[in-house]
Amino acid sequence: MAPITAQQPMSIRFSPGRSVLYLAILSLCVLFGFPVFWTLMSSFKTPAEMAAFPPVVIPDVFQWDNYHRVLVISRLPVAQWVLNSTIVVTLTTLGTLITASVVAYSFARFDYRGRDALFMITLATLMLPPEVTLIPQFVLFYKLGWINTLKPLWVPSWFGGGAFAIFLMRQFFLSLPRDLDEAALIDGAGYFRIFWSILLPLCKPVMATLGIITLIGSWSDFIGPLIYLNTPTKFTVSVGLQFFNNSPEVGGESLRHLLMAACILSMIPTIALFFLGQRYFVQGIVMSGIKG
Repeated sequence: MAPITAQQPMSIRFSPGRSVLYLAILSLCVLFGFPVFWTLMSSFKTPAEMAAFPPVVIPDVFQWDNYHRVLVISRLPVAQWVLNSTIVVTLTTLGTLITASVVAYSFARFDYRGRDALFMITLATLMLPPEVTLIPQFVLFYKLGWINTLKPLWVPSWFGGGAFAIFLMRQFFLSLPRDLDEAALIDGAGYFRIFWSILLPLCKPVMATLGIITLIGSWSDFIGPLIYLNTPTKFTVSVGLQFFNNSPEVGGESLRHLLMAACILSMIPTIALFFLGQRYFVQGIVMSGIKG
């Protein structure tokens, strides 16, 4: 029996190329992270510190009351904006996940005439910029009487979920073996039962990925609420922040620290969701490209 020897600690060698790569990554982290850090620090400043020159990076005393003032400022329903965004994001995410998974299941599991051509047409819509359909959609929603309501922001997601969502779900369905379907058919399960009870539970990683992407996109959407919403109480967070900045009640340099606090509040949900679902996000992206 060979004697057991203690393992030597593994040394990490940094080649010049790897050192340059790490330095570049660190520089990018600082470049993209500094605006967020500056916004966070500014949200705790006083008006005098916001106007000071040279600029004050870290405030002497953190003004936690700024966040309370943001939520209780008169004539600016920040809490209502958050509620509106939550409603839109929830309905949009649910609609995208449900309808995209159903359409993708059809493309991945059923063989019918024109299936591939229809899928290619669906993918071709990705090349259309949103501005192309902006005016027709506005006319449609105007005739439906949906202007100045939240419906134009979430109802379209319940009609297919979008080409990207369908593509992502279809790729994941293709990575699942058809033996699962065949075994379930032998046991007497129908197509809906196979979809709902067997395949869909296996799609948690890609659905988490799609949910995160949809949620962040819907929460950050600016053009849609700007076009369809007119009343301040109907605004979402993205448009509300712009209204906050331009409003005569809070405009001006003296209250920009409250605007920074409102920006931080608007970022918290998306950042928290991304870090909580990061593992599923990476796993879903990797597994969705296994089979074409």
